[in-house]
Amino acid sequence: MSDKYNIDSHKMIFHPTRVSHWYEACDDWEKLKKVYPIYVEITPIGSCNHRCTFCSVDYIGYKSIKQDEEVLSDRIREMAKLGVKSIMFAGEGEPTLYKPLPNILDVCSEVGIDTSLTTNAVAMNEKTTTNYVKNCKWIKVSINAGTRDVYADVHQTKAEDFDKVIDNLALASKIKKENNYDCTIGAQMLLLPENKDTAVSLAKKMAEIEIDYLVIKPYTQSLYGESRKYEGLTYNNMMKLEEELKKYETDSFKVIFRANTMKKLEEDKQPYEKCYSTPNFWAYLMADGSLYSCSAFLQNEKFNLGNINEQTFQEIWEGDKRKENIVYVKDSLDISMCRKNCRMDEINRYLWNLKNPNSHVNFI
Repeated sequence: MSDKYNIDSHKMIFHPTRVSHWYEACDDWEKLKKVYPIYVEITPIGSCNHRCTFCSVDYIGYKSIKQDEEVLSDRIREMAKLGVKSIMFAGEGEPTLYKPLPNILDVCSEVGIDTSLTTNAVAMNEKTTTNYVKNCKWIKVSINAGTRDVYADVHQTKAEDFDKVIDNLALASKIKKENNYDCTIGAQMLLLPENKDTAVSLAKKMAEIEIDYLVIKPYTQSLYGESRKYEGLTYNNMMKLEEELKKYETDSFKVIFRANTMKKLEEDKQPYEKCYSTPNFWAYLMADGSLYSCSAFLQNEKFNLGNINEQTFQEIWEGDKRKENIVYVKDSLDISMCRKNCRMDEINRYLWNLKNPNSHVNFI
């Protein structure tokens, strides 16, 4: 099974208690305010060492701002007590540029929160990589081409960075195996017209350095992104790549070609009428401490719930701004204007079916 981690699907079926709390709450705010997110994405720093051509948060401006380590540590400890189960460190900047990240990952492990890291991997070294692999459930490296020159063009950086990334992925895999750490090491390529002919080369390299998987995923246009270079991109003429890429799979290395997500780009509209995942099951924390209910609407004040530098996580999550956001998403948000294939799309399909079952569901 190539996609044993459900990367091209969802994992809400493994959280029936939380889903039940939300389902039974209906529109009762006193109950809904206690439905805490399962998953939080955190941007520890706004700076980035690359300027990728496909960047979905270029409009934010890669600001040189970072989380206060003490405040972030306190909020993470609080999140754990409130029921947050996982945190991904990624965001509008490159997370490995945040020097306290190893300490923050230690805190997460201490309080029992699962962590993951999405990174371009250029700034990693042996010391930090050891900490990342020791603490994280998974690390996914964004490497968006299989050759140095195309990588440099897409990432808008030096070709030498490609070599650094390959070396750091190999290092992470080596550290994992030598220490028997339980961390899945993966790579990810966003499939684009200019890199599609290098995908096979990338798969070969990833198999050679013995990481766990390579994800090939589609591009979708962000709502506010300044770049419109790939707007309207479809994948009908690239689907045959899956068969070629699968040739490089082994017992320990898998290629996850996100065909399901690519095909959904052809849909006229989502098969659900409401977004139920927002603002209930996840949240996004920006580098300036602002907590948003959806990563597609960063800097849109209707989705800004508060700031962890001014309030506790509980005060924000149970506060008036989240209550207002719940009403807005339920009554006013036009999801036809949302980002296609958003991070919560599969979850919304699942939750919509729960709320709107067909007439034969009792015939199990």
